[in-house]
Amino acid sequence: MNRGLYLAPFGELANPLVLADLAGHAEARGWDGLFLWDRILYPPRERAVADVWVALSAIASATERLRLGPMITPLGRRRVQKVARETVTLDHLSRGRLTLGVGLGNVDDLVPFGEVLDARERGRLLDQALNQLSEFWGGEFQPVPVQHPRIPIWVAANWPHRRPVRRAIRWDGLFPIDLPGPDELAEVAEEIKESRAGSENPFDLVVEIPPGADASSWKAAGATWVLTSLEPEPQEVEVREVIEAGPR
Repeated sequence: MNRGLYLAPFGELANPLVLADLAGHAEARGWDGLFLWDRILYPPRERAVADVWVALSAIASATERLRLGPMITPLGRRRVQKVARETVTLDHLSRGRLTLGVGLGNVDDLVPFGEVLDARERGRLLDQALNQLSEFWGGEFQPVPVQHPRIPIWVAANWPHRRPVRRAIRWDGLFPIDLPGPDELAEVAEEIKESRAGSENPFDLVVEIPPGADASSWKAAGATWVLTSLEPEPQEVEVREVIEAGPR
């Protein structure tokens, strides 16, 4: 099981130099990954929010081992050709350490900009974009990613909805949100195991826990990544304390 940090690049953490420094410290303390929220807005509207791709580039440049990525990018509202260029460039910059988290996105980011709000339509757009992205990575664009057969894709799913779980099975991992507990993760893990019978490709189950929480029960339930998640706008000093405590 891998241990990572899950941070919102808001407030003090909207500074990419701060995030890069935190990432270097996390790597030195033995953490395996650092993942950032991908948001345009977060209430209140005047809250400082960093661009996730620029921030991740800073993190990639400041580290050598740490896996990194956005959690999650609402791919259906993005220009998929631009995301293809961004992801491949970041995969090369990080020497193959990028994981792409995707999902439907948050309505707070959609309403002010006239984006599609219907969840079913957003799901259709996400599936279409994932297929296109795979084609771009597969050789339609050059260069191709460092990672083979592709950059890993983790799909977010709000528990207990099943459609996103079925979507995730086609790709490389599932990030179930608002799980009641490890028993429900074990249930999902069994469903995925049965659906992917015969596949030799690895598949990640990713969960988030608060600082100080015990990760062992999640590991026993099948989690391959357990992310320590802080509140949306912690003080930098709080993040450093969590990092310093190490990936227990």
